[in-house]
Amino acid sequence: MTNVIAYIGIGSNLDHPRAQVVSAVRALGEIPGVRVSGRSSLYLCKPWGRADQPDFVNAAVRLDTSLCARQLLDELLAIEREAGRIRDAQRWGPRVLDLDLLAHGDETLDEVGLQVPHPRLRERAFVLLPLLEIDPNLALPGVGRLADRLGFVDCSGCERIAVEFD
Repeated sequence: MTNVIAYIGIGSNLDHPRAQVVSAVRALGEIPGVRVSGRSSLYLCKPWGRADQPDFVNAAVRLDTSLCARQLLDELLAIEREAGRIRDAQRWGPRVLDLDLLAHGDETLDEVGLQVPHPRLRERAFVLLPLLEIDPNLALPGVGRLADRLGFVDCSGCERIAVEFD
């Protein structure tokens, strides 16, 4: 497979969230067939879905990868497990680490456990702000230009907290 550009959303609100995000970026760069080619600042964001939990530290990275989307997702899930993430039926709850495959090249996939582009990225400031920091003109299949989505999203709950974080 030829290299493609993929985007990953990163979030944590448990067990030293800032350190979890920094560690995740490092771990992404250690995956064979993956090179981190861009990363956003860190953002402190209000939780999505359930307000009764700590704020999240969020970021995004751009990867150059030879891995297919499913292989990359498997690597993301392994990094989450290594960090102590236990996936259960609870949605939008607190988590040590959350890695979302937001986009993988120009692919549009809707498979069991894998949807790219991520189906809710257009609704979430904690995804849009970091992505647009990396690539201000980013457009995704089925979504369009992400910058055009910002006007429809409440960004007041997200604050940039660190530009350099390692």
